[in-house]
Amino acid sequence: MNAETDNVRRKAPSARPLDAFDRRILGVLVEDARLSYAEIGQVVGLSAPAVHERVRRLRAAGIVKRIQAAVDGHAVGKPLLAFVHVDAEGWGKSQRMMRLKDFPEVEEMHSVAGDTCVVLKVRTASPQAMEHFLSQLHVLPGIRGTKSYVVLSTYLERPVQADVTQDWPAVGLPPASPA
Repeated sequence: MNAETDNVRRKAPSARPLDAFDRRILGVLVEDARLSYAEIGQVVGLSAPAVHERVRRLRAAGIVKRIQAAVDGHAVGKPLLAFVHVDAEGWGKSQRMMRLKDFPEVEEMHSVAGDTCVVLKVRTASPQAMEHFLSQLHVLPGIRGTKSYVVLSTYLERPVQADVTQDWPAVGLPPASPA
């Protein structure tokens, strides 16, 4: 790695692998992080102190990064959601490109493989605000161009489903036929 990207994003090492209780606790927290440890314990089959200790370990290991509110963009005056593909000179995960995270319109930023370098999830108040945001991107050094995809409707938006593992069957889908 080089100095420009060494501190961009690191995964915290987990002291122990996640077990079924950890995954169920994470699933409950994703659904409603306001529940007490006792309420979570009732759902997953553990005592409140056991849940508290497991959540403490999950936080210490960096598995639970933060507890946050999911805010409705329309309700706060930012109804326009778009995904912006950014084409840049060189590698997209440079410190220069990481400055994009400083724009308040940017909700997510992903370094990707394919015909673009970085994909941004952007939310603004209007098409004019989106145009202003894009004009700011185009003056940044190293940015060659953008492609924007405006969201018309959102049918599914959810956080990581930690309680779902590979051995769970697909919900509502017929079983795969043998090849």
